[in-house]
Amino acid sequence: MTTTAKDQFKLNRSRKNLRRDVGKAIADFNMIEDGDLVMVCLSGGKDSYTLLDILINLQKHAPIEFRLHAVNLDQKQPDFPEHVLPDYLEANKVDYKILEQDTYSIVTDKVPEGKTYCGLCSRLRRGILYNYADSIGASKIALGHHRDDIVETLFLNMFYGGKLKAMPPKLLSDDKRNVVIRPLAYCKEKEIERYAAMMDFPIIPCNLCGSQDNMQRQAIKSMLQEWDRQHPGRVESIFRSIANVSPSQLADSKLFPFSELRVQQPSSDRVEVVELV
Repeated sequence: MTTTAKDQFKLNRSRKNLRRDVGKAIADFNMIEDGDLVMVCLSGGKDSYTLLDILINLQKHAPIEFRLHAVNLDQKQPDFPEHVLPDYLEANKVDYKILEQDTYSIVTDKVPEGKTYCGLCSRLRRGILYNYADSIGASKIALGHHRDDIVETLFLNMFYGGKLKAMPPKLLSDDKRNVVIRPLAYCKEKEIERYAAMMDFPIIPCNLCGSQDNMQRQAIKSMLQEWDRQHPGRVESIFRSIANVSPSQLADSKLFPFSELRVQQPSSDRVEVVELV
């Protein structure tokens, strides 16, 4: 087997793994239905490139008909390479739209020095994308969050927010106008990294927040990576636990009626049999 053949074999195997995991997530949560217009949010990172690529691949073989529309939000960050995504999408004949909104100036003006930009940046970005999806009649908004993102968010909320919640694979927005899906929910970040490298996607780094030190998410990511090295399978087990919840074994009275628990009295008509020894 030549080197080229080996590389192609590795690429095909990685694509097969990702297609399997994405297909299972779509089926488990009924993410995409016949006739859907799926708006795929493309940031220029490895995750969103992989998401779009796998969805295009699945679209060709799916038993249902659905359309894909890629969207990128140009937030006017300094030195952002505006040509990269249009060149890639046009070369791959993908229907797309580049939205231009100067959220960069808002974020850098409103966030105090030394604080991370991610919170405000994501809220602004989400609002713009949600409104655009509504304007084009998109029935689903696809985001590129993967399994590791979901587990990281679980610990972020526990450690810093005192809440037991993560990112659901499928979500109805608060205003009920948009359904958000995360088809990569079952995919491992390592597999996505391998695939993106082999596909040689034109990655655009996030220079706005990527260079900020001591971010909470990065601390969580490092912790989980260390766990994965020392205890292989632990992160996988944590992810499975999110889908295997026992409310009666937690402590949220809104999810389980703890206040109504009583000792069950024996029935009055039950005959008790006493065995004589």
